[in-house]
Amino acid sequence: QVRLVESGGSSVQAGGSLRLSCVASRYAYSRYALGWFRQAPGKEREGLASIAVNGMISYADSIKGRFTISQDDAESTLYLQMNNVKPEDTAMYYCAAAEDYRDAIKGIYHYWGQGTQVTVSL
Repeated sequence: QVRLVESGGSSVQAGGSLRLSCVASRYAYSRYALGWFRQAPGKEREGLASIAVNGMISYADSIKGRFTISQDDAESTLYLQMNNVKPEDTAMYYCAAAEDYRDAIKGIYHYWGQGTQVTVSL
């Protein structure tokens, strides 16, 4: 079974914090890389952060310094700590898993969750 289930999204005020969680099935969690993405209405899906099996962590410039990706292997859970959120962070947030290095570097993730909504107000 392959499953990724996000949670933690809510409505928050600008400057506040949120912690998103993604509980993954064993198979999904053991893929080459796990990542967080977001998509706002009318905009392309944007990669935010990823963790590869070798421990390499990557962040998009738009969120670097504000968001932190982490994982808990014992719980097969991926996290995204979001601090100092801004209205432009409003989007549906997804976690996903990439099958291998080749796909990961191209941003191709094979397995996706259903998303969790984050809304940031002024």
